[in-house]
Amino acid sequence: MIQGEFNNRGELFFEVGLISADGEIVPVMAMLDTGFTGWLAIDNQDADSLGWRNYNYTRDMQTARGEAQFNLYEAKVVIEEEEFTVEVLGGNELVNIILGVLWLRTKRLVVDFPMGVLTLG
Repeated sequence: MIQGEFNNRGELFFEVGLISADGEIVPVMAMLDTGFTGWLAIDNQDADSLGWRNYNYTRDMQTARGEAQFNLYEAKVVIEEEEFTVEVLGGNELVNIILGVLWLRTKRLVVDFPMGVLTLG
């Protein structure tokens, strides 16, 4: 089970490991977004710098800012010392790395704002 953090706006953040193509694990803080129906979204520049496999295919998705086009990547992610291979959406100018609701199919989310408890596991 991993402990998360609330930011001052009440957003939910968890530390996950992104595995680069050469096997290096890069720890990052990723924001859980229950409005995102995928596994992971990241800026294209970051996905490319990690050397992730680009499918050379794009997907149109509706976002809070309107319709956007995303590149598709394959990536390895570490959560709770468990490695997952997932489809990743790469976009332009993404400020945060985004965890989507598909993680909630495999992980239990506990959010208790009054107690300051945030876990994913």
